[in-house]
Amino acid sequence: MAYAIGDVIAERTVHLTRESLVRYAGASGDFNPIHYRDDIAASVGLPGVLAHGMLTMGIASSVVVAALDPQTRIVDYGVRFTKPVVVDAVDGADVHVLATVGAVDETTARIDLKVIFGDATVLVKAQLRIAL
Repeated sequence: MAYAIGDVIAERTVHLTRESLVRYAGASGDFNPIHYRDDIAASVGLPGVLAHGMLTMGIASSVVVAALDPQTRIVDYGVRFTKPVVVDAVDGADVHVLATVGAVDETTARIDLKVIFGDATVLVKAQLRIAL
């Protein structure tokens, strides 16, 4: 497949619930109570129960991977965490991912991910590089 700078690779909104956090905690082994207890989150000054950072990172990459040919090889993936995703007990949280081609060279394409929760960008410098 040919890639051009600016091409949209994928776009999706993923809805998280508190159940999503419990399931991720079980899969990852990260049972930090800030990810499931409002009282603990508040006691350490957080705005509420937070989604695991690695869950947010995984969601962002999964949006891209689902849109690529299954034979595509990911060469590199990195992000910088900037804002938390607060998962409301009733309404949950929606994380929006937009993946566009940011650069192309002879052997790889860089996919830039814009990851938004509410009005905030939650991951910056979120870039996934794939082999061509």
